[in-house]
Amino acid sequence: MAAPLTVDFVAGETGPWRITSVRAIAGDALAPAPCLQVGDPGAAGVWRLRGVVSNLRYTTKAEAADLAARQEGLGRKSATRAALIPIRKSPEWWALAQDERREIMEAQSRHIAIGRDYLPAIARRLHHARDLGEPFDFLTWFEFAPSDTPAFDAMLARLRATPEWRFVSREVDIRLERGA
Repeated sequence: MAAPLTVDFVAGETGPWRITSVRAIAGDALAPAPCLQVGDPGAAGVWRLRGVVSNLRYTTKAEAADLAARQEGLGRKSATRAALIPIRKSPEWWALAQDERREIMEAQSRHIAIGRDYLPAIARRLHHARDLGEPFDFLTWFEFAPSDTPAFDAMLARLRATPEWRFVSREVDIRLERGA
């Protein structure tokens, strides 16, 4: 098994991604900044969020195989739009057993199934941050082509309308773009 990958997201004066908006969906927003650097732990900035890419926690083996077969990788030349969406879940969420959280996520909310509907156009990578003592539990990084922005917004609307989102206590929607 490969070692977990720690990723830093640093908002500041420099970086390949230009921040076009920072919008609080639930709870407090993050400070505005012009750019975002991904993966440079030494970068200085207005704010820094860290997360770890590690083992899948709520996905079955069959779901993981299906997602891997459908999803394209990050860094595609056509994917000049991105979103970083940090989320913190409520204490009530974390008081549930893992099987109860899985029941809410998939049986009730269809979280994985909704995301699958938008593959391969929207690539994503989930970073776990809760165990690092970060202000968010999850940092989700999405990349997509400009023409797929309406589909990305539709996916978010569907996810935010599910029972799972009753447990979100803080969410920030950060939109970005980079030169082609």
